[in-house]
Amino acid sequence: MADSSNPKPAETAGSAQSAASKPASKPANPAFRMMGLPNIKFRLPSRNWMIFWTITGSFTAALIYDRREKRRAQEKWCDLVAHLSKETLPVEQMRRKITVFLAAPPGDGLRVARDHFKEYVKPILVAAAVDYQVIEGRREGEVRAGLAEQIRKNRRRAGEPSSVVEEPSVESVIYDARTRIGITDEPGPKGDLVIGRHTWKEYIRGLHEGWLGPLDPPPPPVSDPVDDQPTLNPDSPTPENQETPLNEEKKDEPQQPKKPTGPTPTYLPTTEYAQQPLPSTLPTTLDGSVPIPFPHLLGFLNTPIRIYRYLNRRYLADEIGRDVAALILASSSRPYAETQPDTTPSTEPEPETTTYEQQITLQDAEQDWHKSVHKPYENDPTREREWLDPVVLDARLASRMQRYVMSPEEEDRAARIAAGEEYIRGEERPAPVSVWQRLWVKYGYGEDEETLKRRPILGNLDNEDGE
Repeated sequence: MADSSNPKPAETAGSAQSAASKPASKPANPAFRMMGLPNIKFRLPSRNWMIFWTITGSFTAALIYDRREKRRAQEKWCDLVAHLSKETLPVEQMRRKITVFLAAPPGDGLRVARDHFKEYVKPILVAAAVDYQVIEGRREGEVRAGLAEQIRKNRRRAGEPSSVVEEPSVESVIYDARTRIGITDEPGPKGDLVIGRHTWKEYIRGLHEGWLGPLDPPPPPVSDPVDDQPTLNPDSPTPENQETPLNEEKKDEPQQPKKPTGPTPTYLPTTEYAQQPLPSTLPTTLDGSVPIPFPHLLGFLNTPIRIYRYLNRRYLADEIGRDVAALILASSSRPYAETQPDTTPSTEPEPETTTYEQQITLQDAEQDWHKSVHKPYENDPTREREWLDPVVLDARLASRMQRYVMSPEEEDRAARIAAGEEYIRGEERPAPVSVWQRLWVKYGYGEDEETLKRRPILGNLDNEDGE
């Protein structure tokens, strides 16, 4: 009986001839073979992998390029104002302080606005060693109320009569102590930094309310008397005959103050701006201001626009850096522009209105606001809305407002800093130090004698020789 497992001689010869006809395979890499790795053949990936790596690589490259250019733009403006941090001040002077106005964007929380400030604005302020105070608002109207109250305090300190007695606070105690000691602020112009269109609207409103409004709070609205007492029925039980409720003990507990449900009420509506007289303490020119863009878009359907903005932050960083540097340097300012009405004759008479630059500043940002912001209050449709209502200006205050701009000399110097020709006021930019050079110097190698002399002495300072 023949064994079926053994191949036939004819089949064996045929397989040998087919094996001989095939070309000899490339021998495996000896290095891979010694490490136990297979013979790796370099070839193009499949179509699906090509699509995946192309999309992923393109997005990663665009992100890395944008972040690098963003960092370079911020370094340019930081170097432009860095010379201010090296200037010394007398002992009796305080550093120049800038006021930053920050409010939660429509439809989102305050953390988003804080992150925007820390990412684009704060690095330039820190590079110039400029002091700043922040007025924040979590709800609509808080920035307006905070600015107006600050202006009213300054008016009271200037000597305007008022029946309001300010309660002692930490800020007032510090201010009084510095005044007694003789400490003054650094001479020079101050400025206001307003972030976002919604904050800018509240800033304009608070500016008018603080300077044109009264120092004393308005009286509360008088409500019409209503007879809320029910008529007593002789058949009904009297309060003496009623049983004592079980929760009578809760009446003796102290009631906690209710949380505020809305912003502080306004001292002055917009319709009364023209009837108010100017205070005696109003300066001829107000402190300059700079509005900062704050693009903030929500919604899943806006994902393509959000991705485009995410990959082009370098332009936003350069624009914000220029505005913040102009505020810090304060070398050039201009009044806000004013557009006069068209004087061409027309058949229909139109009311003459003047359009101010403050009214249209950052106006495009309103298109990105959440739809809930554009709706009036359901309970009170006539209630004023700082974000929704148009910007109303008084000509007397609008003409006193100034905006800081970058001077041509500073623009040229910023271009030289970007090109690497200048670092800080004529200083040459230091050569870049690699990671290996830093590690080399960190562990005590490659230092010259001058560098070693400036290093701190560790050990026994009384007996350096160890005797």
